[in-house]
Amino acid sequence: MSEILQLIKQLPEQEVYRTIVKQYIAKDFDQAFDNARKILCISPHPDDCEVGVGGLIAKYAGKGKDVYLVVMTDGSRGTRDPRMTRGRVALIRKREQEEAAKVLGVKNIYWLNYPDGELPYSYEVINKLVTLYRLLKPDIVLAPDPSLPYEAHPDHLNTGRAASTAAIFSGMPLYNRVDLETGLSPHSIRYIAYYYTSRPNMYIDITDVIEKKLEALRKHESQFKESWMLIEALIRILGAIYGRKINVEYADAVKLVPTILLHAVPFTEYI
Repeated sequence: MSEILQLIKQLPEQEVYRTIVKQYIAKDFDQAFDNARKILCISPHPDDCEVGVGGLIAKYAGKGKDVYLVVMTDGSRGTRDPRMTRGRVALIRKREQEEAAKVLGVKNIYWLNYPDGELPYSYEVINKLVTLYRLLKPDIVLAPDPSLPYEAHPDHLNTGRAASTAAIFSGMPLYNRVDLETGLSPHSIRYIAYYYTSRPNMYIDITDVIEKKLEALRKHESQFKESWMLIEALIRILGAIYGRKINVEYADAVKLVPTILLHAVPFTEYI
């Protein structure tokens, strides 16, 4: 206790919170991705994991980590062409996602197939994620930050919220108890890492895999073909801005949060 009180006197408030987390709550915080065996990325639509953390995925899949992908919706409204049908768009986007995942080295894709734009924040969705957490047993879950200011898309907000709630329920046997009856066991997620975040606290060097990230994004032709020059420029610019934080050419950024801080902790946003 005396050490913590000394920290409070010596450091700025935000640094106090981060130091408490790294010294007392999650001592492997800085090595979380290196220490992980399994990583699960949750994508509101086909393409979001590639945009947000495609470099991170390629990097750690290349290091031998098992990386899995969950796509929450069918992406069926992702077009500006009025001649298209939702069924056709969904088929195109599924094929594109499968091709992009191969580029990044994703081990498997799980589709929840909710209608694009209609993903609810509900116990049904949460329980489906709890079941997947218990099946795959990831150490880290990647999801869009549900606290991103100005985020207007409900699929992104509800994906982040459901992923977070499932992360605190997954280790508790009386939540979604049917899993135990089918042979699954509770699994505690160590960290959730938010992409599409305005408060990153970890930057991952992706200089060696930036071209893989871009190659994966190019597979999503239905989304990016007409605007590819702009998309590539934005990916490179944001990657370079993040890279400056750790003195590398390109980086992906996440807000890494120990799941123990996802409930009733007032300083989580500041770590």
